[in-house]
Amino acid sequence: MKFTVQTALVVLTFLLALPLNTNANAIDKNIKVSAASTKEEQLTIERIYSSPSLNGQTPKSLKFSPDGTRVTYLQGKAEDLYRYDLWEYNLTSKENKLLVDSQSLFSGPESLSDEEKARRERQRIFGVGIMEYQFSQDGSALLFPLNGDIYYYHLATKTAKRLTETAGFETDVKFSPKGNYVSYIREQNIYVLNIVSGEERQLTINGASTIKNGMSEFVAQEEMARMTGYWWSPDEKHIAFLRVDETPVKIVIRNEIYAEKIELIEQRYPATGTNNVHIQLAVTDIQGKKIRFVDMGENKDIYLPRVKWLTDSKKLSYQWQSRDQKILVLKTYDLKKRRQKTLLTETSTHWLNLHKDLTFLSDNKTFIWASERDGYKHLYHYNLKGELISQLTKGAWVVDSLTRIDEKNGWVYFTGRADTPLERHLYKVPLSGKSPENVQRITKRNGFHSIKFSATSESYIDSFSNTKTPKQVSLHLATGEHITWLAENKISADHPVAPYYDDLVMPEFGSLKSDDGQADLYYKLYKPKNMKPGKKYPVIVRVYGGPHAQLVTNSWKGADITQYMLQQGYIVYQLDNRGSNYRGTAFEFPIYETLGQVEVTDQITGVKYLHSLPYVDKERIGVFGHSYGGYMALMTMFKAGNYFKAGVSGAPVTDWMLYDTHYTERYLNHPKVNATGYKQSSVFPYIDGLNGPMMVYHGMADDNVLFTNTTKLIKGLQDKGKLFELMTYPGSKHSMRSKKVKVHLNTTIIDFFDRHFE
Repeated sequence: MKFTVQTALVVLTFLLALPLNTNANAIDKNIKVSAASTKEEQLTIERIYSSPSLNGQTPKSLKFSPDGTRVTYLQGKAEDLYRYDLWEYNLTSKENKLLVDSQSLFSGPESLSDEEKARRERQRIFGVGIMEYQFSQDGSALLFPLNGDIYYYHLATKTAKRLTETAGFETDVKFSPKGNYVSYIREQNIYVLNIVSGEERQLTINGASTIKNGMSEFVAQEEMARMTGYWWSPDEKHIAFLRVDETPVKIVIRNEIYAEKIELIEQRYPATGTNNVHIQLAVTDIQGKKIRFVDMGENKDIYLPRVKWLTDSKKLSYQWQSRDQKILVLKTYDLKKRRQKTLLTETSTHWLNLHKDLTFLSDNKTFIWASERDGYKHLYHYNLKGELISQLTKGAWVVDSLTRIDEKNGWVYFTGRADTPLERHLYKVPLSGKSPENVQRITKRNGFHSIKFSATSESYIDSFSNTKTPKQVSLHLATGEHITWLAENKISADHPVAPYYDDLVMPEFGSLKSDDGQADLYYKLYKPKNMKPGKKYPVIVRVYGGPHAQLVTNSWKGADITQYMLQQGYIVYQLDNRGSNYRGTAFEFPIYETLGQVEVTDQITGVKYLHSLPYVDKERIGVFGHSYGGYMALMTMFKAGNYFKAGVSGAPVTDWMLYDTHYTERYLNHPKVNATGYKQSSVFPYIDGLNGPMMVYHGMADDNVLFTNTTKLIKGLQDKGKLFELMTYPGSKHSMRSKKVKVHLNTTIIDFFDRHFE
């Protein structure tokens, strides 16, 4: 789960470049000097979730302008933390300033459509005002979707033009590639609008009820990270789009329970083993006169996770994925000849992880592709005949993502874990493929880096943190040379975390061998300050444990709830078990067809290590997790109660038959094929094993892990005569976003452990 708070009381500091020999140790020294000059304060749960954010103020949604003269970002207002405006850092004047005030465009309360509410929940974004923005290709204008309408902002004149003002709600708004049109979805159809003339044209007409044009289905948004269902051709003459028919998907009548009302929601929820949507791929011209459908074969029970145009606009690529997710085919479709070609086919005995690393080069002759075929995610160079030219990266480590291809100078830039799986760095390799095992690391400081390159490949934005350093944003040359800070976020006396910084506990990192000797399990251990010799301390194991996640990293966590737990005298421990991410397929695949088995075994390995520490009270070890972590808290309490004495389970999946198709079948296969695995992966066969205190909490409007998971658990525990505690949150979704909810929830969790570990 991601929670980002933009503070309103700290102004971004923009400085000239640091000397090239500036390093993390020097920065740490400066931090200690600055923080030492402030009066220490006691950290409270209320303060953790209040503004200004203890993480300081860092930009959100950073982008280079197309002409490279400015870096833009979103920032909350001083008087309204969650109302975002657009700011810029001018690279020439080295100044930051407000670029567009969201209230100058729209000042009233925002009213979102149900579709947009769901879309934002899938995107994990929260707030009002400018939440998304786009530059025109020439950088002269910006596009904002706001309160269901579209605003066009001209940078030179600083004037805003409202492009739409309709009863319908416009969503998924895009500039056309050359900036002549704006496209959007309204009432499940695709529209384009000529910016100069104001003429609006409806490209599809049958969107209604269960038919959705240009939109992404539930599992695409939640599980495939595909938030759109239409794509402009580079020459802006055509739009490829998906036509989704939700008719086959079963309607789930779901209660959303609020403080003063109960809403009955009819949601087409594709539970595992049930029907998915029927999906078609089509291409239309921008006059909407010709719609041609791409023949994807007789089998309709498939997924279409990715669509992308080739650079010449004559061909369209799409990725076809089998329902069991063991086959992924990359195909191209020739618009003129109406012919298809298979470029490559990936197969797996377990499952194939999706990625967004397909890039067609400008010569329209070759492309870059990512694959885990050798057990680790690496980059490969192919020609358009589907022939492998070379493997670009190689080794017992994974690529995170393809970041930039500098065709002119022959370099491929990517983020990855070549040094350690606990850190993410920027690397480069020759496009020639001459040294796949000898990648060049560009980022200097140890920790976690998120990278965004300029269009020219000459510079990049680096968002960086480590355990001692809150997120800092800086501008660099492609060589890694530091140009300037965009947000130094230095811990000086007036930084929000300064009063607490000296009391922050930095984790100890380590690794353990799994019980079968097949894997190294990384952990991090936080110990309270000023521990007394001979005293034994209780432990809270904070767990997630599910796929596509990683807890043990060298990144900033700051003055969070873990630090509060430490302040209350708890040791906090985290371990990434097998099945989690960024370690290669041999580390991920052991969970296949039976969840909650090897994960629990690995967590027990971690607890056995805790037993070996002289300061750990092995009779007071608790477990706490949310979502998959909530599931893991139940499984460890039910199956390993002799190791875990108390547990808190948040928004847990309790029966995998209640979760969606794409996620669940990826790891458990189809229920008809693996009925035994589904039964063994459910928490219910193990309820008899609960012997210690257990608390469950859940948001009562959760549309991801449905509240039914917890009501079914309640009944199961009651039928078995098991005592437990329950906390429900009216109106809360899966993300549990509200400050009041978070303060109450975390106070309740600490109170639970305090009472049972006295």
